[in-house]
Amino acid sequence: MSSSMLFNVTMVIYMVSTCIFFAFLASRTKAVGLAGTYAALFGFLVQTAAIGLRWKESYDQGHGHAPLSNLFESVVFFSWTIVLIFLIIDFKYKYRAIGFFVIPFALFGMAWAQLGLDSGIEPLVPALQSNWLMYHVITCFLGYAAFAVACGISIMYLIRESMEKGGGNAQAGGLLSMFPSIRILDDLNYKAIMIGFPLLSLGIITGAAWANYAWGTYWSWDPKETWSLIVWFVYAAFLHARITRGWVGRRAAILSVIGFAATIFCYLGVNLFLSGLHSYGK
Repeated sequence: MSSSMLFNVTMVIYMVSTCIFFAFLASRTKAVGLAGTYAALFGFLVQTAAIGLRWKESYDQGHGHAPLSNLFESVVFFSWTIVLIFLIIDFKYKYRAIGFFVIPFALFGMAWAQLGLDSGIEPLVPALQSNWLMYHVITCFLGYAAFAVACGISIMYLIRESMEKGGGNAQAGGLLSMFPSIRILDDLNYKAIMIGFPLLSLGIITGAAWANYAWGTYWSWDPKETWSLIVWFVYAAFLHARITRGWVGRRAAILSVIGFAATIFCYLGVNLFLSGLHSYGK
């Protein structure tokens, strides 16, 4: 069995997990929510095996590098990190409804990678031939994944707040009964960003060290570097406003969504629409 086949299986499992979480919201049955979590866990394990197999395939073809070097591999790894962060939060707090707002991010990533991107394994360009590749990519994408989870939680917050203002909480046993409370959602959003922010910071630091190794300068204001700094400032502003100004609730949720939109542009928009030193990421 090839890694491509396992990635296809992963995509299907994440689709099943998303459907189960939808059924959980509709049925309000705890066993269904648990099934959604275990489906996501199964998909995560299959995807882990697929990433390991692709790594082996790289060595078999004589390239011998971690599967983190092109857009296909980065999207697959991004999906993997999203599910990892989700599972950590899910098993710790057991708010299953979050899965319906987070697992689709991983599903869309896998679907795009499998259906729209070139999955060929190619040799590394000279700039990527460094151990800094793994340090930089892993820390960045774990940070991105935490921001994706925070975005999903923030969407839940905004939906719950809107429904409560419209009298939705008067419906006993309704959809809102499956959502964590406003206070808990706000706290989870903050905790997810507290996970992601130091990881993004490490990603920027390792990226600067890698840039110095590859190009002889720590910072060159390349579009990717500039947007990474913008994303860092957005989340730094989030944490500063929360800690010093008491920003909670709707404003924090909206800023979290904006931050993730900036993250996606930094990750994909820069590579696809702007030219620079990171253009090999296309």
